[in-house]
Amino acid sequence: MRADRVFAYGAAAGLLGDLLLGDPRRGHPVAAFGRAAGAVERVLWRDHRGWGALHTAVCVGGAVSLAAVAGRSVRTSRIASVALTAAATWSVVGGTSLGREARAIGGALAAGDIEVARERLPHLCGRDPQALDADGIARAVVESVAENTSDAVVGALVWGAAAGVPGLVGFRAVNTLDAMVGHRSAKYRRYGWASARLDDVAGWPGARLTAVLAAVAGSDPRGALRAWRVDAVKHPSPNAGPVEASFAGALGVRLGGTLSYAGRVEHRPVLNGGGRAVVVGDIERAVRLSRRVGWLALGVSVAGRLLVNGLRAKGRTS
Repeated sequence: MRADRVFAYGAAAGLLGDLLLGDPRRGHPVAAFGRAAGAVERVLWRDHRGWGALHTAVCVGGAVSLAAVAGRSVRTSRIASVALTAAATWSVVGGTSLGREARAIGGALAAGDIEVARERLPHLCGRDPQALDADGIARAVVESVAENTSDAVVGALVWGAAAGVPGLVGFRAVNTLDAMVGHRSAKYRRYGWASARLDDVAGWPGARLTAVLAAVAGSDPRGALRAWRVDAVKHPSPNAGPVEASFAGALGVRLGGTLSYAGRVEHRPVLNGGGRAVVVGDIERAVRLSRRVGWLALGVSVAGRLLVNGLRAKGRTS
């Protein structure tokens, strides 16, 4: 079986597995990677960019190498190759768990139980929940759903289409490492620099595809494209900006503004300033948009890989 078909069948099965089962309850490979990366950090940590770059190379390089070895070990079996791709896809995407957490917070807010919503918010993002009222929590959830649609679903599928199982695993390793050490705290400002920059590079194509698909799948394509064009560049993140702006326009809401994160107060630019304020009901709308974007991303990724391989085969025979 050709590699493009292996990816198509395996990625579709993996995304379906995520839809039906969500993340593995125990023994999650991403959690195992996090523990290994933490152990490497305890050995290598120095307040220096070079040591941080070594940490990134060891962790990401190790994950990609293991994935490549696993891929080679099953390449003579079509069924095993598809199964490995499906297992890798299921392990690295997290759209269903993202939706469950968002809906749980939305349900608590709808019931008027803001304390439960505050307790659950750290499962979804790093905002300081005590600094947020109900509307602030709802806005944080919508923003997190938008950003994580790119990080937890679309980006992985893009890299899977480009490089198979090593691409799937490598992207998730980069994204996880950035979450661990890539933030601008005093401890990680230099040590996490390489991880943060690598995450920016790896996330670039998935973020743009997410923004495009949010415009296609949302109720206001023109508004999504306009918000992306006008407001994305104002965001401090080169990848979260396009995604959050496009989601804001697609949903007709206003995102951004003042937030408290990791003990810091940040005043981020408003995205889609002509939109209305986020309300609790927008959480469900964002989750549904995220799911549509994920399935569209699978179709685009599979079609792109088939097209590229077809052009290569045509070039070899011409």
